[in-house]
Amino acid sequence: MKIEVVTLFPELIRGALAHGVLGRAVERGLVQVGCEDPRSHTRDVHRTVDDRPYGGGPGMVLKPEPLSAAIETAHRRLPAGAPRIYLSAQGVPFTQALAKEFATLPGMLLVAGRYEGLDERVIESRIDREVSIGDYVLSGGEFPALVVLDAVARLLPGVLGDERSSVEESFDSGLLDWPHYTRPVDFEGRKVPDVLQGGHHADIQRWRLKQAVARTWLRRPDLIARGGLSADATALLDEFLAEREGDEHG
Repeated sequence: MKIEVVTLFPELIRGALAHGVLGRAVERGLVQVGCEDPRSHTRDVHRTVDDRPYGGGPGMVLKPEPLSAAIETAHRRLPAGAPRIYLSAQGVPFTQALAKEFATLPGMLLVAGRYEGLDERVIESRIDREVSIGDYVLSGGEFPALVVLDAVARLLPGVLGDERSSVEESFDSGLLDWPHYTRPVDFEGRKVPDVLQGGHHADIQRWRLKQAVARTWLRRPDLIARGGLSADATALLDEFLAEREGDEHG
């Protein structure tokens, strides 16, 4: 998969590409990531990429000329069908489902904004989609771009060492993840649950699903309300709630 990032700070992107899952994906040639700096498309000695907003107000706005030129240059390096995506607070929420959709694309262009954002005319003419990673304020779009990069890259075939990892993760089934344990069995008096030591795969799977359902109900009930539960998961949730009620009245 080929990805281009339009950013004023390409070193931020390149630095992250040297580590972890993204680094391995790039090293194996499974993901190719390029950067295009709008400053390279300026014509003044100061390489100006921002200016004061019309109508007044605080902050600066990224100028349309260098941003447009950077987007066009980067987009030409991508295969046909690659969308131009702006990381924006006004965008649709980035979810696991959207990451899966992006992972099927031949490529994509990510535009990382700065300051008060892009001139609206650039968004109207050169952006296909706007995506937000959350309802909070960041200094720029580089970290959101890396979030999208990482979430999408790990879904590509061959990126993860164990392909089950991308299938058995939080949100993939609409539930949070279950608890994980490793050696030693006893750590500071806290022991690994007996069921995980027994080697009975059906019991382990049942325990894991029950833990995932319980965690989701306690911490993110909105996920259950949004996606619903399977019959097995519903039965395990009822079992958990009955046990919880018994503990509270016990």
